[in-house]
Amino acid sequence: MQTAAYTDDQIKTIIQGPGDVEWRYEMRRECQEIIPGLLLGPFVASKSLDTLRNHHITHIVCIRDAKEAFSVRPRFPEHFTYLTLDVEDNEEQNLIRLFPGAKAFIDSAISQGGQVLVHCNGGISLSPAFVVMFVMQHFQINWEDALHLVQNRRYCISPNGGFLTQLKEYEAIYKASVAVAAYPRSNMAVSRRKREDDEEDEAELDRYDDRKRQVMSSDAHVPPPAPMYDPDAMQIC
Repeated sequence: MQTAAYTDDQIKTIIQGPGDVEWRYEMRRECQEIIPGLLLGPFVASKSLDTLRNHHITHIVCIRDAKEAFSVRPRFPEHFTYLTLDVEDNEEQNLIRLFPGAKAFIDSAISQGGQVLVHCNGGISLSPAFVVMFVMQHFQINWEDALHLVQNRRYCISPNGGFLTQLKEYEAIYKASVAVAAYPRSNMAVSRRKREDDEEDEAELDRYDDRKRQVMSSDAHVPPPAPMYDPDAMQIC
């Protein structure tokens, strides 16, 4: 899915979100729309077929700890397209490695006009971390703004400390990929040609040094010429 261009004012408005939402405790058991086409919530929201249909859900990212697989699982595979990720909800779990697959799934669904629900068991730490990564890269904003964007729509989220560290790390990763993609291809071609020329020059210098060493080595084995005998030379008795 292509990232649209937004002005600074538009980004600020998007991060702030709707200002007329009064958060109630029971809303943590519901799912909320984070951006058009992407919703975030707990597992309990994914258990209600009526709820999913009311939100026009077409795709579901089910994120769970392997220990929860018996209960946290796809409930309606005949109605929705699922992506299931077994992820431990602890500070040592590597989310960055798993995120590209989730992002590709979400991008594909939204680009086809679908509605995606991302959920874990409680919708507090694990699934919100994935959604924060997604909106961070989608809007090309920093991790703190992305976190606020999601929190302003689902107030109860609280990724653990390890996940927050990875959000900071992912900001640098996605920005580097954006910079590489934006680098003019012509400059890349010039840089590649220059690198190839430099490599050829270095190779030629190496060949020259090899030839020079071979000549010096062969000269070292040639005996010096014998002195010539001059019969007319003066002999000292």
